[in-house]
Amino acid sequence: MKTLFWRALVVIFVILAGIGAVLPGMPTTVFLILAAWAASKGWPQMDAWLLKHPKYGPTIRAWRENGTVPRQAKWWASIMMLVSAIVMLFTPAPFWVKVFTNLTMLTVAIWLWLRPEPRSSLVGVKET
Repeated sequence: MKTLFWRALVVIFVILAGIGAVLPGMPTTVFLILAAWAASKGWPQMDAWLLKHPKYGPTIRAWRENGTVPRQAKWWASIMMLVSAIVMLFTPAPFWVKVFTNLTMLTVAIWLWLRPEPRSSLVGVKET
């Protein structure tokens, strides 16, 4: 039962990451990091697959090892959240929903930019 729970979470997070890959405003990497976390709890084969993925594996490993987020991922996430915030302003959603959603995205963007970056993504920094 416990394994089924973790695997269900993995599937949900991978689906959300897939949606995020094509839908502006939805993150991809964050959901893949969550999928890898859930996979590490109850689906070792999926965990290994995610960690070996050619595109997302290095980011997931960097997060797991050092809590780092590449600068390019920060920029893409921030741009997508900004686009989503602007689009949200023109929707018929209630005002409080617009405020809550946009403040949530702003909070996530601030938190994201406070995360350290992997050494390899820091331009002009010499390794010692």
